[in-house]
Amino acid sequence: MLPLFDTPPSPHKPQNPELDRKSSFGSLKPYLPRTWLIFFVLFLQIILLLIARNYHISTAVIIPQHLPEVAAITAVDGGDTECPYGKVFVYNLPHFLNTELLENCHELNPWGSRCDTYSNDGLGRPATKLAGVIPESLTGAWYWTDQFASEIIYHNRMLNYRCRTLDPESATAYYIPLYAGLAVGKYLWTNNYTAEDRDLHCHTMLKWVHDQPYWKKSNGWDHFITMGRITWDFRRSKDDDWGSRCIYLPGMRNITRLLIERNSWDYFDVGVPYPTGFHPTSPSDVETWQEFVRTRTRTTLFCFAGATRGLIKNDFRGLLLNQCYNSSGSCRVVDCGGSKCSNGTSLILESFLGSDFCLQPRGDSFTRRSIFDCMIAGSIPVFFWNRTAYSQYEWFLPGQPESYSVYIDKNDVLNGKSIKGVLESFGQDEVRRMREKNQRSRERGIQMNLFWELGLS
Repeated sequence: MLPLFDTPPSPHKPQNPELDRKSSFGSLKPYLPRTWLIFFVLFLQIILLLIARNYHISTAVIIPQHLPEVAAITAVDGGDTECPYGKVFVYNLPHFLNTELLENCHELNPWGSRCDTYSNDGLGRPATKLAGVIPESLTGAWYWTDQFASEIIYHNRMLNYRCRTLDPESATAYYIPLYAGLAVGKYLWTNNYTAEDRDLHCHTMLKWVHDQPYWKKSNGWDHFITMGRITWDFRRSKDDDWGSRCIYLPGMRNITRLLIERNSWDYFDVGVPYPTGFHPTSPSDVETWQEFVRTRTRTTLFCFAGATRGLIKNDFRGLLLNQCYNSSGSCRVVDCGGSKCSNGTSLILESFLGSDFCLQPRGDSFTRRSIFDCMIAGSIPVFFWNRTAYSQYEWFLPGQPESYSVYIDKNDVLNGKSIKGVLESFGQDEVRRMREKNQRSRERGIQMNLFWELGLS
């Protein structure tokens, strides 16, 4: 089962004493491979947070022609001035560990095919139902992107990364394109598979990577991986528990892991934003969207998109829905019961675009993808748990939480505090400043000279 609280710190500390501390810029010491990874991941994430891409997107599910043998791949081996933090080498793993999973996309979910979900190099189907909701010039920039698609998206971006090298001897860091989330996801909702089945892909990857000479040089300190689900899906303690044991396998200890939800006690977990549906192709697309968001007329004070958890006693989402329904004219509700909010509806984006604030309780775990959908739409997130965002995405959200969000402790809500009353206390100038803070955070990424220099060719 998923944990309700963070687990305590691991007793196994990093072997390098310089790195035995919390992962943050302020704590970095000059251990080159790990330091390079920090900066590389940051710049890559600025691009991903803005969801910018400037390469051709196919219309089919990824198949092996996207991932040819190393000898057939071309890459831009930029010089030191183009790649100040070094170059990255992308391992060409056995197809069983990534593309074969996508070839069999109809087997990834016991309830139906996932082939449309992971088409267009992981971006999903074009979001044609948003026509009339978003500017006409941006209709081609929106997709129904799945929240668990980051492994596919990152892999394709890494293959086109300007500072990718085909010479492993010249690399500063090494990317492992295992689709760990897709691999374990197919086993999460059925009892027809064993613990060994759930661990097979990770075991196979570690055996393969550990045989590589580049691993042996650093024992994995300069290796990193994207794991497209939350960290708890890879932290099974007992065979009959949820998920795989991937992160607990000894060979994973020194690998930096990019996850949509991290364990805040684990130095090697790096929390990265959930993928959203907005995929601009140029800075002008981003500017058009930002102007649209900035000048949008918002007729509702706050909104909530979600569903109750009927089996949970004193369900917090139920309290939020009740407050919303009782705040006549001030709150917009999108009831996501059943599958009404699955990819393919414009209701959620419309509610975020029309509201000053959006309520963001914890999801099925600490975080939820809705945070980033909300912020892209210019709505100000309202959090009730610190772990929902503040201790997850420190690299990618502003450093002062109150500058871009509102925090109302869940216990205050449980004791009857009015959410409407709290949000009505913010004047329009203050709301505008918070919205502009979110926007400036995104604009800084575009204005950086490295945005396109470190972008994709």
